[in-house]
Amino acid sequence: MGYVTADTISRAKEMDLLTYLQTFEPNNLVHLGGENYCTREHDSLKISNGKWHWFSRGFGGRTALDYLIKVEGYTFTDAVEVLTGRAAMMPPVFHTPKPEPSKAFTMPETTADTHRVREYLMGRGIHPDIINYCMENKLLFETRKYHNALFAGYDTSGKIRYGALRGTVGDFKGEVPGSDKHYSFAIPPDVVTGRLHLFEAAIDAMSYATLLRIKGRDWRRDGLLSLAGVYKNRQQVVLPMALKQYLKDHPEVRELHLHLDNDVVGREAAAGISHGFQDRFKVLNEPPPCGKDVNELLQRRLGIFHGKEEMTL
Repeated sequence: MGYVTADTISRAKEMDLLTYLQTFEPNNLVHLGGENYCTREHDSLKISNGKWHWFSRGFGGRTALDYLIKVEGYTFTDAVEVLTGRAAMMPPVFHTPKPEPSKAFTMPETTADTHRVREYLMGRGIHPDIINYCMENKLLFETRKYHNALFAGYDTSGKIRYGALRGTVGDFKGEVPGSDKHYSFAIPPDVVTGRLHLFEAAIDAMSYATLLRIKGRDWRRDGLLSLAGVYKNRQQVVLPMALKQYLKDHPEVRELHLHLDNDVVGREAAAGISHGFQDRFKVLNEPPPCGKDVNELLQRRLGIFHGKEEMTL
């Protein structure tokens, strides 16, 4: 086995998988829309929000180093040498998307028959009252094509600006073209309390509301906001656009409760939000006490968890 220095290992770990594929294997990369990609070789290996997950095999990671070891079968030393060797021959430019003309948000056609979305979310443990509230208030839809769940986000004028899509069958996750991440899915409070609870995905927010209802508590008491995913850009935690916009639109908020995922990206994002907002807000880090995310926690509490790991968008 060869020897690699700690500095070499550190440099190899800096490269994320999307940057690696765009730079060295562009023909193996398939753009699914928005910030979502898969590989041509493995179409169930999805890349999104700074991390990747191979759904058919049930594991994932964040870096190109993880990918070379877990998917391509390289030894740790060989993978480090491949990454640093290629970078030396052809230094990668960390991906900065070329400016494109902004696309207008176009709401896909929806259907009044929402039984597939209802069954899917109830299968994930979401209480029917929470589902009914979101549908009645046009926060949740079922698309006519593919019957995806669509979680809508609005600006302060009441205009839909964002749509997160989740397949009711299979592993599909994405966003409506033209979606603006500043305006993510949120369940507003019924009174002004100044408290805001943060989640990586809309299903986690609805799961938290369900947990409150199970405990007999008022699930509309505080604001619930999906961050539409979190990610780490190289070595700098990026503060979520959805959070910054919500705080701008709701100056009454004084307290942030973080319920992000129990993984490296979620913990680092929670630390970044705490550091970025601690001077202006009371920030409480409250990850799920068990499970990968709030929805898995709910499923465990209900006794319906089947052990499937998923990557959040």
